[in-house]
Amino acid sequence: MKPIEIAKGIYDVGVTDWNIRDFHGYSTYMGTTYNAFLILDEKNVLIDTVKKEFADLLIENISSIIDPKKIDIIISNHTEMDHSGSLPRIMHRIGENKPLYCSQMGLKNLPRHFRQKWNCRGVENGERVSLGKRSLTFLETRMIHWPDSMFTYLNEDGILFSSDGFGQHYAGWEKFDDQIGDSIMQHAKKYFANILLLYSPKILKILETVSQMDIKINMICPDHGIIWRRDPGKIIRAYAEWSEQKPKAKALVIYDTMWQSTEKMAIAITEGLIGEGIETMPMHLRKRHRSDVMTEVLEAGAVVVGSPTLNNGLFPTVSDFLTYMKGLKPKNKIGQAFGSYGWSGESAKLVQEELEAMKFEIFEPGLRIQYVPEQEGIEACFSLGRRIGSRLKRLSQ
Repeated sequence: MKPIEIAKGIYDVGVTDWNIRDFHGYSTYMGTTYNAFLILDEKNVLIDTVKKEFADLLIENISSIIDPKKIDIIISNHTEMDHSGSLPRIMHRIGENKPLYCSQMGLKNLPRHFRQKWNCRGVENGERVSLGKRSLTFLETRMIHWPDSMFTYLNEDGILFSSDGFGQHYAGWEKFDDQIGDSIMQHAKKYFANILLLYSPKILKILETVSQMDIKINMICPDHGIIWRRDPGKIIRAYAEWSEQKPKAKALVIYDTMWQSTEKMAIAITEGLIGEGIETMPMHLRKRHRSDVMTEVLEAGAVVVGSPTLNNGLFPTVSDFLTYMKGLKPKNKIGQAFGSYGWSGESAKLVQEELEAMKFEIFEPGLRIQYVPEQEGIEACFSLGRRIGSRLKRLSQ
């Protein structure tokens, strides 16, 4: 997409990746963008770059506004390669000695990634740099979501360049929140659940720090997805809510099945939960991508996981999801295991051990049923769902 002027003298010169469908195991079925921003002043500034494969497009976008050699300062808010991959091309084009501002951790990481002798300058938290009529303030946001992450704030315009904070993997014709509307929130929630959830305590601290600063945020410009200009407070409030991880009256029944026995159990548990008035969704792990399941886990108060026993262990997709979920460290969940088996029957016990390792509140010992569940087994599953639902209603009041 062509550059757009998002405020007077400030341009989004980033690129759209329409075709990417996987990002570190996260399904990006709507593609993504790599946003980069050009500020024109007495000193011209480029904030972030794009993935290496799109370097030519970035240079073309910049060149449609100014000669890239007239860029005086580059800012790298985050070293990850989808934002820094074009730095070698950009630095070569604008001049290797131009100052490259980054966080103190970025000062360590950039040379390790690129083995280049650039003029890197590590900034301090709260440090201010004048551009002429405008000025920038840097805010360290370590571990949101790399050790080198930082935000850059344009003081006079109230614009926060937030790197991977407040972003979404979304590529569309829309560039702003007022163009796309509320549908963008599901993409933002997915991004938070799959990338930032484990950093929730740090996010809450940073949000508190920002609220105490004497600044007004009129616009938030993340490095992925749309720009928040109509109501930037909306995504800030959502981050605060998601970071608190308060359990809701919502349950997920996550499972895979070999010959539908585990699925019969899953459906009966789901019906029991629904019978208690709980918002419930059965999620078959070969029908749903792990990142979409994890998006629903974010707000669920109960996570019920089922697996058939295969080779004395877990079914591969269940093992995969449990490993993925464990890394994201969701909190304040009821956990419950279940499963079917033919002869050895270890799966429910193994699922429960994984949920215990995540510090979920284990509701009951894992429910096991041998072979195809008969009416008695279906009733046991339904009753389990009712009991979990009753407990969840009390917790979420």
